[in-house]
Amino acid sequence: MTRADLLSLTPETLASLANRGLVKRAEKDLAAGSGPQVTTTAEGAVRGSFPDGTETVLRPGLGLDAADCTCGATGVCRHRIGLVLAYQRATEAGTESAGAAYEDWSPGEFDDEALTKTLGLPALTAARRVRDRGYTARVHPPTAEDPVPRVELPTCTVRFPVPHELGYALTDASAALRGEMVALAVWAFRAADEGDTTEVSVGGRATPRAQGADDALRTALSLADELLLDGVQQAGPVFAGSLDRARQELTAASCHWPAGAVADLAEQLDAYAARATRYEPERFASLLAELHARHRAADRDPVGVLGTGEAPQTPLRRVRLVALGCRITGTTRDRTAETYFAHADAGIALVLRKRWDLTGEQAPTGHELSTRRLLGSPLHALATANVVSEHTARTADRTVSISRGRIAATSVTPVGSAWTELPASLLLHDTAAHLRRTLADRPPRLIRPRVEADALRVVAIGTIESFGYDPAAQLLEAALRDPAGNDILLRAEYNPLSPGGLDALAKALSEDRITHISGLLTRTHGRTTLDPMALLTPTGVVVPDLSPGTGDTPLTTTPAHRTDPITTALRSALTTLADAAHQGLRHLTTSTRTRLTDAAAHLHRTGLHTAAHLLRDLDQTLTGQGATSAVPFWVNAQLNLVTSLELHEEGQEGSTGHTDLG
Repeated sequence: MTRADLLSLTPETLASLANRGLVKRAEKDLAAGSGPQVTTTAEGAVRGSFPDGTETVLRPGLGLDAADCTCGATGVCRHRIGLVLAYQRATEAGTESAGAAYEDWSPGEFDDEALTKTLGLPALTAARRVRDRGYTARVHPPTAEDPVPRVELPTCTVRFPVPHELGYALTDASAALRGEMVALAVWAFRAADEGDTTEVSVGGRATPRAQGADDALRTALSLADELLLDGVQQAGPVFAGSLDRARQELTAASCHWPAGAVADLAEQLDAYAARATRYEPERFASLLAELHARHRAADRDPVGVLGTGEAPQTPLRRVRLVALGCRITGTTRDRTAETYFAHADAGIALVLRKRWDLTGEQAPTGHELSTRRLLGSPLHALATANVVSEHTARTADRTVSISRGRIAATSVTPVGSAWTELPASLLLHDTAAHLRRTLADRPPRLIRPRVEADALRVVAIGTIESFGYDPAAQLLEAALRDPAGNDILLRAEYNPLSPGGLDALAKALSEDRITHISGLLTRTHGRTTLDPMALLTPTGVVVPDLSPGTGDTPLTTTPAHRTDPITTALRSALTTLADAAHQGLRHLTTSTRTRLTDAAAHLHRTGLHTAAHLLRDLDQTLTGQGATSAVPFWVNAQLNLVTSLELHEEGQEGSTGHTDLG
């Protein structure tokens, strides 16, 4: 009897089940002739007798952690791994069969009886409690390019590297949570198989949310409407306190995504009070609309729209993270460094956030911050490093916390060639194919889960066609191609907190030695666009936001881009609605009222008749019934315009000038 499960275990999978050190030691033992004597029973059990007297048995249907080994080690040991490697070498088909091969299968095939047998009843009971509260997941079926099916749960990822074998399932969650997370992943695959979709919400419908969830959401909506009526100028410290209480109530009710919107609203008000550039009227207006959008869509998909009921933070087992760069933000009173990491085993990107209070000190630039220490290393070293840690926790929005813990529990080493070894879910050679998969059938941004760095990828660069600087927009753009020949538009905005950033980017582009770029990959005006975080060159990684310079290097200028008429009409109308929200519907100037009328006419001329009608309804209600009655009309118009612009910029069908997008 040939054990296909053992032949499917690659060195990378074995390292994930244990660690790279054990795999290397087992390989050395085999090479030195210290491997086991291998025998196989008629039932398929593989036995190994080692020179040191250790006896190991790998029984069918069980993972390596459940194997019998007389060495006394808990978990996966070098003897178990050595026996797998020895069996692969001893099996005639081993060389040809070992490794992950594409097979069209689904982990949803495992029933609850199989889950209980393999994972244990306590793990299944804990998973059922989570399912009762409801959770969201993103399911990735196996493909020829990526043959290992996986599930992205809110706070961890689960992979199934061996077809039809549950015992080898891998997760980055801590060992105590493994069984629970594997069960949740299997149920997510079941839901995806039934609905023929990759974005699923599981459970939660039959069980009410925490007591007071609806009240908390209505309280937040009431505060949002008060802001819309009176504008940001009227929101003082008392109102900020009310927002904070609303955020706490939403979080307690497991409405994490609305709670995040309320937190961002409070941040916008704080930025406005500090006269900081971080305050943006369009962002402020979008957050007001987001709360209404989530409230309206909550009945259809409460878990996906409001947030999961899972624990806010999940501890991870020993993880290896690959730094992908850093972004600096802040106000006159603080600075924040967001360092981005690839979690290769999970196939996703995470973000580590660090904030510094600037009270009593001169505001530093990004380059000056680069010498400050995090996890015992300067920020510039951490942003270009491999981090291996045993003290890591991850939240549902993919922010990560890392503590140094005991000595050697966290190590920081240069990134080296790690970018080029990332999995296909993170390292892209065909950006068009990736965007076709990720943009299909996903809900509008206003009701999607609020996930940090969801669009962050590493893109392999084929050629650099040209680049130039638009001084009016303070924007550096470059025309690139990936190895598959797809056009990519790199767009980097000037960051006043990191004045040398565009200089460093232009220098790297001019030398034409960039092999990979990490950044936020999206579609804008139907074009693939990349907002860069870091650049990989033969001499190392360049992080623009941490680079030296004063921003005085002459840059080759490029003509400003012409905007298509649909985008112009939609953006103009959104700017007008944002200005109305900024002033407050009760305090609109004559100029703003005139702009509302003009924006409606512009939309109508462009063929966006539904959007034009919604703006006219708002204007007429303001005139005939007053500001309070106009609130839902402002919300309707804002939701229509935001979603229409999103669809149009992504180049999706139904977003042409001849189609009503309302």
